[in-house]
Amino acid sequence: MNLPAQLAKHLKDVHFGGNWTSSNLKDNLTDVNWQQATMQVHSFNTIATLVYHVNYYISAVLKVLQGEPLEASDKYSFDLPPIESQRDWDNLLDKTFADAETFTLLIEQLPEHKLWENFTDEKYGTYYRNIQGIIEHTHYHLGQIALIKKYSYKQLKTKAKVSFL
Repeated sequence: MNLPAQLAKHLKDVHFGGNWTSSNLKDNLTDVNWQQATMQVHSFNTIATLVYHVNYYISAVLKVLQGEPLEASDKYSFDLPPIESQRDWDNLLDKTFADAETFTLLIEQLPEHKLWENFTDEKYGTYYRNIQGIIEHTHYHLGQIALIKKYSYKQLKTKAKVSFL
């Protein structure tokens, strides 16, 4: 397997399963509803915000791979549009997983030499650095999502017990 195919596999695995850690976004988010996704747990980002944040970078780099200019800024990467219904949450998930699938396919098609070229500008490093960085970034936030999900279940159980007293 060549390097672009390997990178694509790692990105796909962290989104849809099959990675070494046996943890992925799809499985972790399957049973999360919009209220849980937007629930504030301590001072952490919400699950929805983290999903948006992960997809923000995938979406930006995806556009570059599709021949468009890079139009992204870190300062907007947490600007989650309001999630006020299950439909809003489902739309975010659908976009996230569709973008990941398309991104994976485009990475697979990259000629290996392209990985060592500058990504839009020398200051951003190589294509490899950006793709590998997105994979690491996704794993990092996947861990946060998994922990916040556990905390939110605990918070929901505590509220349910209190409401019955």
